[in-house]
Amino acid sequence: MALKVKLTKSFAGASEDMVATIASLGLKKFGDERLLQDTPAIRGMVNKVRHLVTAETVQGEAPKTARRKPRKIRVRDAARAKAQ
Repeated sequence: MALKVKLTKSFAGASEDMVATIASLGLKKFGDERLLQDTPAIRGMVNKVRHLVTAETVQGEAPKTARRKPRKIRVRDAARAKAQ
């Protein structure tokens, strides 16, 4: 199961913690939509800003986000590989 979250109202004038919650959901601007895993933590974040977003449960799995190394580490590794 996954949760489709869409930012339906502007967060202008919202408190800092609400703006941070919206950012942590991965929503950046009005109309953005994300497919997230249906976990209690995500549900709590959606509940906190429920007046700004719409959420619906959908079938299927949310895509897993691949972790990336920081740019500094990737550049260092590339330089080491080039030197060899």
